[in-house]
Amino acid sequence: MAAVPNRVSNTKKERVVFCSSDDNAKMNQIQSTHAPDGREFSVKPLLHLVEDIFQRAAPSGLVTIGAPHAQLDLLDDKALRSGFDEMQDVLSYTINKISCEISCKSSGGGDPHATTLAIFQLLSSYSWDAKVVLSLSALAVNYGEFWLVAQLYHTNALAQAVALLKQLPDMFERADALKPKFEAINNIIRATLDVAKCVVEFKELPSQYITADAPEMLTATAHIPTAVYWAIRSIVACASQIIGLTGLGHEYIASTAEAWELSSLAHKVRSIHEHLVTQLSVCYHHIDEKRHIEAYQTLIHQFETVHIDNIKILRTLIYANDDQLPLFNGADQNRVDGAKLKRASLDVLRRKNVLLYISDLELPHEELEMLLQIYTEARQHPKRTESQFEIVWLPVVHPSTPWNEVKQKQFESLRSMMPWYSVFHPSLLDRAVIRYIKEVWHFNRKPMLVVLDHQGKVVNSNAIHMMWIWGITAFPFTSIREEALWREETWRIELLADTIDPKIPAWIQGGKYICLYGGEDISWIRQFTLMANGVAQAANIQLEMLYVGKSNPREKVKRNNSIIEAEKLSHTLDLTMIWFFWVRLESMWHSKMQHNRTVENDSIMQEIVTMLSFDGSEHGWALISRGSGDQDQMAKIKGADILETFEDFQSWKHNADERGFVTALNDNLHGRHSQHHCNRLILSGTIGSIPEMMLCADCNRPMEKFIMYRCCND
Repeated sequence: MAAVPNRVSNTKKERVVFCSSDDNAKMNQIQSTHAPDGREFSVKPLLHLVEDIFQRAAPSGLVTIGAPHAQLDLLDDKALRSGFDEMQDVLSYTINKISCEISCKSSGGGDPHATTLAIFQLLSSYSWDAKVVLSLSALAVNYGEFWLVAQLYHTNALAQAVALLKQLPDMFERADALKPKFEAINNIIRATLDVAKCVVEFKELPSQYITADAPEMLTATAHIPTAVYWAIRSIVACASQIIGLTGLGHEYIASTAEAWELSSLAHKVRSIHEHLVTQLSVCYHHIDEKRHIEAYQTLIHQFETVHIDNIKILRTLIYANDDQLPLFNGADQNRVDGAKLKRASLDVLRRKNVLLYISDLELPHEELEMLLQIYTEARQHPKRTESQFEIVWLPVVHPSTPWNEVKQKQFESLRSMMPWYSVFHPSLLDRAVIRYIKEVWHFNRKPMLVVLDHQGKVVNSNAIHMMWIWGITAFPFTSIREEALWREETWRIELLADTIDPKIPAWIQGGKYICLYGGEDISWIRQFTLMANGVAQAANIQLEMLYVGKSNPREKVKRNNSIIEAEKLSHTLDLTMIWFFWVRLESMWHSKMQHNRTVENDSIMQEIVTMLSFDGSEHGWALISRGSGDQDQMAKIKGADILETFEDFQSWKHNADERGFVTALNDNLHGRHSQHHCNRLILSGTIGSIPEMMLCADCNRPMEKFIMYRCCND
């Protein structure tokens, strides 16, 4: 749809098109003839028929009007005739009277305005759109009769006889000389047809979305009488040209003044048409907004209504005509027996638990990779209860975004990586649906999973956090299930990290001490790992260390990984799993926030915030656990404190031998605790509203609130 024009900037153009060359007195005359009596008939079929006549009448190579013959040949006779059969006698009589009016006035060299005014008086009881279409019909009769004789002249004796009576043979023999004249007639007929279509289109605008007294409609319709006047005046000029060719022979052919008049009229009518198109654009924008509001309210109502199954909800979300298959089946994308078999109807999701995977086209590779792993695990055991769900990708692309080949390839590339269902094309998501996703489900670029049960009810507005924390164990991914899972959890190394590396469960099983550490300072990493190994040897404990870097790992973390592996400082994770470690932590924060948990009322939340604060720091940190699942067997330490504590190990070694290494480490850290601290909590993005207040994990005081935007290329 065309952009909505600036009305102020078009004011001058409107005056030029509609006022500067118009005689106000003449237009007042036209307005005074308008007295519609309410009679209505279907104007559009008559307009189609008229357009068909103009198309078929023009000889090939001389003039072309409207659509190509092949397209018009597809028009069914019933379609052309439907809608005005009941009024055919009345219309034929009126059309004939218009034709006679033009013939009589033109033969005597009458004033074009007077002829036009007479036609308006004849059509006073009709609406503006009917006036212009009936007038075009009268022209079509004359034009069609003329060219019917011309086309049959060389092959039909009757046509030759009629041509002789009309003194046309000489004109037919000089067809090339007439080409400029008929090109001028063709131009004005095309322009007049375009104006007529616009006037009819205004009449057919849906009144439930735009009323006659709407400002947009008032502005547009104020100019329709003038547009109809100049259209009919142009029709009079064209008809006069056609009538003039009949019976005046070579003498008339030599005249070219009328061709200039038609050219001038065509220019004016084209200008009027351009303005009407602009006003139609304004009206359609108004209609689109009304339809958008209606669709949005319908969507809200549908989600508030209880349904038998989920199909009605899915059809409201995903535009689906009866003749199209709106889903792409990712499980079938490797088939080579036709693209259609890769498509599916919404019925494949009927009465199933559906996870709507919502994202834009900038989908993080790491996120998709992790979701693929979880989905693949679920599909390995399809009969298990926790595998009874389907995923549907909804790619959110704003309607104003230009769709080009690059976007199409980007979309297809992402879709090809997904073994689940996808919307076949982003355009199948209506603008109202995108608005609902953003305003009600709070989608803001970060991918999310909205869970619909078998009836289409939203049972979790975002289960992506559950998916990252517990995987398919979180089935059926409802908020109730989320609360139940948290009630069973304690802060332990299993919750924090046993999904990020297969070695961790084995270390836990073996009773080893596990150290997770992070940061970007390679000098601190070297110093810390050296001291940690020395302390572990002195304490006679088995210590396994794993580097978890920082959230959003980039080149610096990648380089650290290489150095750690080359120098055998500790175990490492690949960048995807480092990303996943921190995303899981942030997901725990989001999950707790969704259930109104804070550092004040939830001990696990306090631990989560502490870990996220470590990541917000520019320094290193470490977490050491015995792996027993007991919260007292875990110690979390900032970089400088852990180095000081390890340097002083001999002073608390005796305590470590008696009470255990982690307990003694915590005792020593508590003794060193300083009131001075500087914690930063940086989240990659929140889903939903940003909390007005966050408490410090160290001192429970409210933290200062900042918004941070970061672009770090290292």
